[in-house]
Amino acid sequence: MNKTDFIKAVAAKADLSIKDATAAVEAYGAVIADALKAGDKVAIASFGTYELKHKPERTGFNPITKETIVIGASNAPVLKFGKAFKDLFN
Repeated sequence: MNKTDFIKAVAAKADLSIKDATAAVEAYGAVIADALKAGDKVAIASFGTYELKHKPERTGFNPITKETIVIGASNAPVLKFGKAFKDLFN
């Protein structure tokens, strides 16, 4: 499912126009991104928790040249699904 398909599904499920569903999906992503940038976690009951994880600097290697390189520290967004959501699939 791509973004367009997702928006159409949201529009059908929530009885919204495509325009309104597009605005809602875009706002959802923007709100989560803004919260993570501010250092907050976003916990959605029965779904999961979005948070930023810090990845420390580490050593890697170039697979072509086999040369050792240093991979810089970074932050990565992660989503931990909640038990209620996981239980929908088992």
